[in-house]
Amino acid sequence: MTARPIRPAERPGEDGTGSSPHRVGDVMTRAVVAVGRSALFKDVVERMVEWKVSALPVLEDDGRVVGVVSEADLLPKEEFRDSDPDRFTQLRRLSDLAKAGAVSAEDLMSTPAVTVHGDTTLAEAARIMALRNVKRLPVVNDEGVLEGVVSRGDLLKVFLRPDNDLADEIRRDIVDVLFPAPVEPVHIIVSDGVATLTGRVADAARIPLAARLVRGVEGIVGVDCRLTAAGSEAG
Repeated sequence: MTARPIRPAERPGEDGTGSSPHRVGDVMTRAVVAVGRSALFKDVVERMVEWKVSALPVLEDDGRVVGVVSEADLLPKEEFRDSDPDRFTQLRRLSDLAKAGAVSAEDLMSTPAVTVHGDTTLAEAARIMALRNVKRLPVVNDEGVLEGVVSRGDLLKVFLRPDNDLADEIRRDIVDVLFPAPVEPVHIIVSDGVATLTGRVADAARIPLAARLVRGVEGIVGVDCRLTAAGSEAG
């Protein structure tokens, strides 16, 4: 069975207005360990231990991802060893019982594989991981061929972006677009990932939008929007 890529859905705000989300391809690990269908149980465990990973993509000869073997796929063998077979069958899915007797990656793997493309946004990848309860996702091209792996740790790399880079992006992609002629200069300070915006602008309706867009910048952990509109002091 072929892999099943999950592409990012179209979302509001990705029409060029505001900051462009970072993509899986920006943070994924390209040096990836994988196994073929015929890899034996012990070989799979050895590779997981050696590479310190919790899951391995299973590949066809042409590099297409056809499944994933995770620690959860391997544990039924150990659990079954100390369990009464009849009770095990009652409590667990038949697929887990089958995996307890499996000796190759083809019989162990979960399929179809849940994968993403390099142009998937980090937010979308995080949602997929949460919904599918997985820690790592194979990254494939349009033919389903493995290009890398993205992990939960990879998704956190955006929070290491320098504050100056974050401030520059907010200025370029948000403030200068929404407020091309502010009443008073808009000042942007980013400290430890927290963005503070101050200044006076002409259009009060755009202030909440600015705060929302800044909050969506990859690497921003908080927003303190102190922008005010011209004439807001009156009344």
